[in-house]
Amino acid sequence: MKYSTTIFKTFAIILLVLCTALPTMAGKAVEKQSSKAVLQGTVNINTADAAQLVLLPGIGPKAAESIISYRSTAGSFVSVDDLVKVKGVGPKTLEKLKPYLSLKGETTLKKIKKS
Repeated sequence: MKYSTTIFKTFAIILLVLCTALPTMAGKAVEKQSSKAVLQGTVNINTADAAQLVLLPGIGPKAAESIISYRSTAGSFVSVDDLVKVKGVGPKTLEKLKPYLSLKGETTLKKIKKS
């Protein structure tokens, strides 16, 4: 009987700690999400430099340089779908990028802090 009481008390303490900690942890997760920046505008993949390409989600410095290198050897992109021909850019990445890609005009992509 004493053993089951100890287990019950231990379980109650763990449950109390979790009930107290979870709302605090959830609040921090929501706080992080709301402070994220959102992207607005487009990147002309035929003229953008590495700094502009790195603004795209999923594109780091290596992928940006690969895009520029591909563009200089193969010429301008005819379609945004041609971006998958670049090493480091796969179909999943392309789908995330499509809303921010263009073939003509100026690059206007900017990170805007969400308030």
